[in-house]
Amino acid sequence: MPKPMNVLVTGGAGYIGSHTCKLLAGAGYIPVAFDNLSFGHEWAVKWGPFVSGDLSDVDFVRNTLREHEIGAVIHFAANAYVGESMENPRKYFRNNAANSLNLLEAMLDAEVKTLVFSSTCATYGIPETIPIPDDHPQRPANPYGETKLFVERAIHWYAGAYGLRWAAPRYFNASGADPDGEIGEDHDPETHLIPIIIEAALGKRPHIEIFGTDYGTPDGTAVRDYVHVTDLGDAHLGALNYLLEGGENLAFNLGTGQGHSVREVIGSVERVSGREVPRREGPRRPGDPPSLVADARRAEAVLGWHPRFPDLDVIVETAWRWHESQEKPE
Repeated sequence: MPKPMNVLVTGGAGYIGSHTCKLLAGAGYIPVAFDNLSFGHEWAVKWGPFVSGDLSDVDFVRNTLREHEIGAVIHFAANAYVGESMENPRKYFRNNAANSLNLLEAMLDAEVKTLVFSSTCATYGIPETIPIPDDHPQRPANPYGETKLFVERAIHWYAGAYGLRWAAPRYFNASGADPDGEIGEDHDPETHLIPIIIEAALGKRPHIEIFGTDYGTPDGTAVRDYVHVTDLGDAHLGALNYLLEGGENLAFNLGTGQGHSVREVIGSVERVSGREVPRREGPRRPGDPPSLVADARRAEAVLGWHPRFPDLDVIVETAWRWHESQEKPE
């Protein structure tokens, strides 16, 4: 019986990384979580070894790849706050761009040639069409999206020169929590809409701020495509299998193809929790598009991927159960 492949998961102690590690282990891989714990949590590493390290240290990354006999890499580690990237772009270019080049350098030195790179719909910028197709022009509107596009372009050229095999899932709004309740979302600060609304429902924040009520959407609030974190993990696992089976390099969208407004998400949390969510209306935030919805037909056609949890109330229910379970008794 062949030895299971070890897969390095950068950012493996983080939100999407930890959920992907669980799925990798269930599929017979050994996930090796590599994380500097700046945003991740060691308690989220449950399905394989944990390596505490930083991608800025090329020698350490190279040695980790060799010592753990890594066969492939799934690269999540990045800063991912759009607003922060506008205020502090050098942090984003250093961590997301330069450190990704460090990872690629170490992979080539260690002769690891298979990479699934966690990208984002932020590479598209302000969309020309909704839903957004996989071949939509990429014109990022912020440094976060720019750094992710930079890495996409780098791996494209590395593939031609060095034989790198790659896939780049571009996903929309990651949401929800492990349906089994073993892991979930825990960010500080929290910027994702669903957990912010849940915190307001739990009384952990005074209200939810609605940024903009005058968009050209059905109820005037911004519309987004919320995709369950387990579905994202499934797609990364599917992309890895696809590459290992000889599939062509590719980039593809991940989303449900269904958009939900801020008001609709608030309504979903109220239905699931049975609690009223206090809210306050405010002006739009600069750079927020009215609507971001995925056309994910390439993922379905090439990988056979489709979301297992497309229903908003189901997504919210998994998140609610997770956050409620984390409540400390008085």
